[in-house]
Amino acid sequence: MDRFDAMQAFARVVEAGSFTKAAETLHMSKTTVTQLVQQLEARLRVKLLNRTTRKVNVTADGAVYYERVIRLLADMDDAETHLPGVSTLPWGRLRIDVPSPLARMVLVPALPAFHAKYPDIQFDMGVSDRIVDLIDENVDCVVRGGEPIDQSLAARHVGDLRLAVYAAPSYLRQAGTPTHPKALEDAQHHVVGFRWARTGKLFPYTMHRAEERVDVRGHYILAVDDGNAYLAAGLAGLGALWLPDYMAKPHVASGELVPLFEDWQLHPLPMYVAYPPNRYVSARLRVFIDWIVELMAQHAPISERSKARDAKAIDRDSVGTNPRSR
Repeated sequence: MDRFDAMQAFARVVEAGSFTKAAETLHMSKTTVTQLVQQLEARLRVKLLNRTTRKVNVTADGAVYYERVIRLLADMDDAETHLPGVSTLPWGRLRIDVPSPLARMVLVPALPAFHAKYPDIQFDMGVSDRIVDLIDENVDCVVRGGEPIDQSLAARHVGDLRLAVYAAPSYLRQAGTPTHPKALEDAQHHVVGFRWARTGKLFPYTMHRAEERVDVRGHYILAVDDGNAYLAAGLAGLGALWLPDYMAKPHVASGELVPLFEDWQLHPLPMYVAYPPNRYVSARLRVFIDWIVELMAQHAPISERSKARDAKAIDRDSVGTNPRSR
């Protein structure tokens, strides 16, 4: 029995809750995964998993062992990465899922530089705004906009998307140029609707100027749940739309989009990298997250207000976990 393979198989079964799913993500047969876990239990002389026809649950001993295993796997990964005399570069496959505009306009164009630095990291990139079950689908991390809703995931705040309102010249010629955000709710105007995959609801926009604050929804001809389609609809003149700076900038420069309500502001949309908290963080995932942080600093830097909020959250968490504070 290869103890490393056995521990890796056991950890994946715990995370996936299924021998079949664990086998699929490890590219092994179900029989091989089952035998590895059985051999591990025989060696340890303890039952690690309770198996039924429908589900696999970890035992109390298995839960304790799992926590030690994931730390050991992380240490082994670090040892291989930092061993003198051999390549110190992270390697292996990363499965990630990112929003389609971010992939098209930011990540993919920057990947050649990342690959030149880490040539042995291979990406399987899902491009979507859908809800991803990271454990069930064996995804290493996702990049998403908006506050994390799954509190079971570890999340790192990596950027703030600064939003503003834009419209195509063709739309403004037809509908007229609105002078106040609320004018977008008049009968002659339309917006491009964006439906969040996580809720299926249209995304509302709250705008403020000095002490004035308005919520804008508007009427739409088309509502979509994909960022690239959303941008395409705005460029086609189907309505006003709200865009982050990095998406709007090239189209404003070319004259394809015109900014509206420039004396109004919206709260930035936070961007997060989320990953399973109970899975060891490999060296390749760490360098990827660091790279995302660097990219977002260029395209969507974290605001000073967010930095202050994040610092308070870290201080609060530190106090909560400090035995002396209890």
